[in-house]
Amino acid sequence: MQLLKRYLTFTQVNLVILYWVFGVVASAKAADLPLQNIKLPPGFEISIFAENVVNARSLVLSDAQTLFVSTRNEGKVYAIKHDGTKAQKVITIASGLNRPNGVAFRKGALYVAEVNRILRYDNIEAQLENPPKPVVITEQYPSDNAHGWKFIRFGPDGLLYVPIGAPCNICEPGDPYASITRIDVDKRNPKPEIFARGIRNTVGFDWHPQTGELWFTENGRDHLGDDIPPEELNRATKAGQHFGYPYCHGGDIPDPEFGSKRKCDEFTPPEVKFQAHSAALGIRFYTGPSFPAEYRNQAFIAHHGSWNRSKKSGYKLVTVNTNVKAGEKPQYKVFAEGWLNSDDSVWGRPVDLLQLPDGSLLVSDDYANVIYRIAYKGK
Repeated sequence: MQLLKRYLTFTQVNLVILYWVFGVVASAKAADLPLQNIKLPPGFEISIFAENVVNARSLVLSDAQTLFVSTRNEGKVYAIKHDGTKAQKVITIASGLNRPNGVAFRKGALYVAEVNRILRYDNIEAQLENPPKPVVITEQYPSDNAHGWKFIRFGPDGLLYVPIGAPCNICEPGDPYASITRIDVDKRNPKPEIFARGIRNTVGFDWHPQTGELWFTENGRDHLGDDIPPEELNRATKAGQHFGYPYCHGGDIPDPEFGSKRKCDEFTPPEVKFQAHSAALGIRFYTGPSFPAEYRNQAFIAHHGSWNRSKKSGYKLVTVNTNVKAGEKPQYKVFAEGWLNSDDSVWGRPVDLLQLPDGSLLVSDDYANVIYRIAYKGK
């Protein structure tokens, strides 16, 4: 029975991937994208920072401000040279990789996460046109395709944080699945250490600039209807916490199959609940100099958008005010929307966010094949 569930889940996931791959191929040219339909708060504007970045996913800046961009379905990693407002050149530095969704940068090296291994490209800045052969840091991650793509980032502790999604829609897979792990990349063939459990699939996390706590998005299970369970924004205050999957969703919804095994009050509840199926992915805390003061230390979150809801949800950016008093829950509000048309058709899907030194925000879009830049020009 368990194998059958995993097979069905794998089939469903790949059908979805095929659907969105064909959608990417059919997407409009950057010049034809209706940016005028994006609604932003007064004083903000959105522009195309880079185009023809096929399946653009995770973003990271090098020390020299080169932008590195991952993909999931293309198997490529790009380097983008730019002037701070617009891309000057897009270079493919790796291809043929196994869902290289995660990228991180440290000490002159680019780190790339495939499904089951972490790669390191040393001295990459000096070799963009002729990249070096990567060093394999570890191959100790599972090879399951379902939720196997990874977002990665170095934490304040210098360790590389690497999630392992559940290899299914809903199942009880056991360690190391449904977790966030961390590894010491300075060690030889480092063994992943589980930092947090009970996380179905996270494709975005960041550390609060004041508290240093890890905040991460989580995508809820499917096939319980249009409105449950909610997507989540979670906060890890220490190592070892469990966030409920597969027993409890949204902090208070027992799973119909596994909920009888454990109680919801055993787990750490989410800080924020989002609309079901909206697919909250990238999250970044804003610390830049150019946005109005009210945005400082707020979390910007990309909602990639639903694939199996009868009326689509997501396809927008939201902000979350995490600077709340003890006992209070953060609130969120829409910051940018318009990728979802009134007729329920879609022309873009935000994935990840990145703050540039001037305080503007970059947003990747793996459906329109572009990277946007959002800047504040004043009211």
